[in-house]
Amino acid sequence: MLRLRPYEPRDAAIILSWIPDEFALRQWSADRYGPYPVTAEEMNRQYAEMGEEVFPLTAVEDGKTAGHLILRFTDRQTVRLGFVIVDTARRGRGLGREMVRLALARAFDGLNARRATLGVFENNPAAAACYASAGFRETPLPVPVAYPIMGESWACREMAITRDQWRGMNRRGTEKGVKSCGY
Repeated sequence: MLRLRPYEPRDAAIILSWIPDEFALRQWSADRYGPYPVTAEEMNRQYAEMGEEVFPLTAVEDGKTAGHLILRFTDRQTVRLGFVIVDTARRGRGLGREMVRLALARAFDGLNARRATLGVFENNPAAAACYASAGFRETPLPVPVAYPIMGESWACREMAITRDQWRGMNRRGTEKGVKSCGY
């Protein structure tokens, strides 16, 4: 059974071990960290500096760290998910979707958010499919967003779900036809 708990500094080394190269680092964190590889100290320092409106969470399955993400308020009613990652050895089993759904429960029921958003790079279709399977839908941006990463321009897609949409999905159960993500 998967559950979320508050992130602990000792989680950093485990989480970072799932990032095999700079490409994976940038898909996970965009430009939020310096050069690859990132150290546990850097990750812990960044989280310590984020403030009280940020909630880093660690997913645990069978007593072992299985995933990680953060929730942060962008305004009083909107929570943004970020830094979403699943243990590479556990991918393909739906843990990413379950972790995101648990995070949405925390955002909507625990933090009383009305909306949740996230950004995903277009070159990360597995992550986008995972978020869609958890109920997120792509939302148009007034101005396209792209990041200069590794000598390229990486386009970012915006996705969102409202509390009412999430509650409707959960009353009906998982939407029919939604595939499990490989993330």
